[in-house]
Amino acid sequence: MAREIERKFLVRNDEWRRLVEGAGARISQAYLFVGEDRSCRIRIIDETTARLTIKTGRGIDRGEFEYEIPLQDAEDLAAERIGSLIEKRRYRIAHGDHVVELDVFEGELAGLVLGEIELSSADTQMALPDYFGEEVTDNPAYTNARLALNGLPTN
Repeated sequence: MAREIERKFLVRNDEWRRLVEGAGARISQAYLFVGEDRSCRIRIIDETTARLTIKTGRGIDRGEFEYEIPLQDAEDLAAERIGSLIEKRRYRIAHGDHVVELDVFEGELAGLVLGEIELSSADTQMALPDYFGEEVTDNPAYTNARLALNGLPTN
């Protein structure tokens, strides 16, 4: 089974901006179904490529199956979504032996900035970037699926 092992954090300041080059990738995401421990999404990247992703499980270590699909199919499926369309710009920032994927949300979720680090195992230890704030890996309100269904968390 394909695995995604990642930690997720709120980003507390703009220090990351000095580390990025370029405009990042524009991402639109739409969810076809969402359950307590599974989801299926369509992701369109820079309006040129598209991927279908199925995720299983919760927390730091999840099943993840991702497939490239035709752009027109993605657009047609996105029109059948549940919840809101997730719009964001993704930046990739080198951090030691890892890469931070930093998502700056737009539209209904404007103002939210999340950082993720993919790991080789759930117990990987590392120094975190200074711009990371509260860890939200185990808070389901900060999954993109829940953001699409419920909007910004109110905590």
